[in-house]
Amino acid sequence: MLVVTLGGSPSQRSRSGVLLEKTRQWLQDKGVEVVSYQIRDFPAEDLLHARFDSPKVIDLLQQVANADGLVIATPVYKASFSGALKTVLDLLPERALAHKIVLPMATGGSIAHMLAVDYALKPVLSALKAQELLHGIFAEDSQIAYGEGSAQAQLVPVLEHRLHEALETLYGAMARRPKPLDPHVLNERLLSARWSI
Repeated sequence: MLVVTLGGSPSQRSRSGVLLEKTRQWLQDKGVEVVSYQIRDFPAEDLLHARFDSPKVIDLLQQVANADGLVIATPVYKASFSGALKTVLDLLPERALAHKIVLPMATGGSIAHMLAVDYALKPVLSALKAQELLHGIFAEDSQIAYGEGSAQAQLVPVLEHRLHEALETLYGAMARRPKPLDPHVLNERLLSARWSI
């Protein structure tokens, strides 16, 4: 299995990044290959000018095309998800998330920002034709504590439990999803089939 993670914070240190790091560790412990991207990995010029031929964008498109699942985490700013994340999502083709299981996550200063996942992020992911869009997670900033020095960041127990439940759901959904048939294989089968009336 392959999962792509995409972080929507431009900051080096972010709570949404902590959620993605915990996600990466959990999935890798299950034997899942994880390819991680952060918004800051993409040259700003490429995003601002919608350069579909940017090497970093091409790499993302190829990884998403091969992935079984996608995990997106973003901070909530002014009742919506990160604008930089939106510019990356706008570079994905219309059906980029077909046959993908998608887990959205967001962090914000208060529970009042929770609806941003349902009313801002999920509609964009649906427009990209996600096969299955999981419930998602919202974490208040106070539920994630940065580690001191080299210590890992910590989640409050209730958030850690919710994250593990969501990841179990993601893992289970990916394990049971049917693999899409390669168009070349389908074409060969149709050509070699014997039709009768």
